[in-house]
Amino acid sequence: MCKYKRIISLVPSQTELLWDLGLHEELVGITKFCIHPNEMYTSKTRVGGTKTLDIEKIRLLKPDLIIGNKEENEKEQILALQKEFNVWMSDIYTLNDAYKMILDIGEIVNKKGESEQLVNSIKSSFESIKNYNKTVLYLIWKDPFMAAGKATFIGDMLGQINLMNVLYDSELRYPELTIEQIQQLNPEVVFLSTEPFPFKDKHINELHALLPNAKIKLVDGELFSWYGSRLLKSAEYFNNLEI
Repeated sequence: MCKYKRIISLVPSQTELLWDLGLHEELVGITKFCIHPNEMYTSKTRVGGTKTLDIEKIRLLKPDLIIGNKEENEKEQILALQKEFNVWMSDIYTLNDAYKMILDIGEIVNKKGESEQLVNSIKSSFESIKNYNKTVLYLIWKDPFMAAGKATFIGDMLGQINLMNVLYDSELRYPELTIEQIQQLNPEVVFLSTEPFPFKDKHINELHALLPNAKIKLVDGELFSWYGSRLLKSAEYFNNLEI
């Protein structure tokens, strides 16, 4: 039995993880971006966005554990919450970091066996991953264009399928790029992520005009950037990218 009876999760991927570990009653607060599963999204109190938390709503929920992430949440808000509540933070850059987070949370909420089984299942799914051996640019934003660079979870996921990030020598984790810079990078593949910017099929033609020789593809951003139980679906998705 989990010793924590009132848990608030401030990150979508970790919220879904808590739900999948069976903490349906203990989970009392989520963010507006914690959309999976729908049953949870429609039944739990939302405490704002990941970077725009409603501290007063959080207080009213009287949590005995808050779970967040250093990149997803704003430092100032987390520091404020830590003065009043028990706050646990993850810090994730790689798939191995994600495995550790899942196991750590499993230990904290007394779901050790379930978390170990989950990690083993994810690891098993990645054992038969495709090796694409191409250069890639992964765009996360438009106007201005922004991309996932090195030292990012997305970048590590690209590496899992041997897609070589054309931004490997950038010092920035999420650099802004001009049209001219994108053309100079000349990637073989360009991924347009469905989040945080909601790229659509219509944007493919725009990029094709800039990079006529590249394969431009709309990809599910959740399966590249969510580092909880959704990873169970990532390997199969990667294997069917058709690039």
